[in-house]
Amino acid sequence: MRILFFLFMFLPFLPVQAQERCEIELVLAMDVSRSVDAAEFRLIRNGTAQAFRNSEVLELIDWMQGGVLVSVTQWSGSEQQKLMIPWRHLTNPAETLAFADEIDAMKRNFRFDLTAPGEALRHAEAQGATAPLKCRRRVIDIAGDGIRNTGAKVGEIADQIAAKGVTINGLVVRGDTPDPLEFYQTEVKRGPLSFIEVSQGYDDFPRAIFRKLLREMTPSLSQGPGE
Repeated sequence: MRILFFLFMFLPFLPVQAQERCEIELVLAMDVSRSVDAAEFRLIRNGTAQAFRNSEVLELIDWMQGGVLVSVTQWSGSEQQKLMIPWRHLTNPAETLAFADEIDAMKRNFRFDLTAPGEALRHAEAQGATAPLKCRRRVIDIAGDGIRNTGAKVGEIADQIAAKGVTINGLVVRGDTPDPLEFYQTEVKRGPLSFIEVSQGYDDFPRAIFRKLLREMTPSLSQGPGE
């Protein structure tokens, strides 16, 4: 009883970081511009949900101290960004599977507009201000199939975000002209341990998003510098 009394007396004085800590704060930013047709959107949505249901991802999230804080946005033109699934704290398989179900049920918010990845990144980074927990790493996971054709210069915005300690990873869906891979490599990819995952067309998207999540969550890539 004395031990319990001691713990209850001193718990309020523990540092906030010690009480509220997760491994990764992850924003999934999905391109829904006019280059993405209905079938391709289903591959993005269902492929992402399928990735979170994969046993390897379930085990990784269950293993992580403090789990993963994750949200989903959709983006298109310079005025089209929307938070579709607010922050979910995933710490065990049940919570992760419930999150996958939410992704599967998600509607498309934009259809016929241009491609503004700069504003998409700015919107995704802004979600951190509402995060209910402090995480050791902050990551934006932006997927797209084309280069910027409207909106602000992407590289400048990406540099500003990376200067705050945020990692920006890209998932490039190849097949459009011009090929978006070089654009994502030079203008989007930023921050510690950042990388580009490549999807060879939309049929390959489920494999690519699964591999991307593994790379973001595996222990060797999660040991970035602390805050």
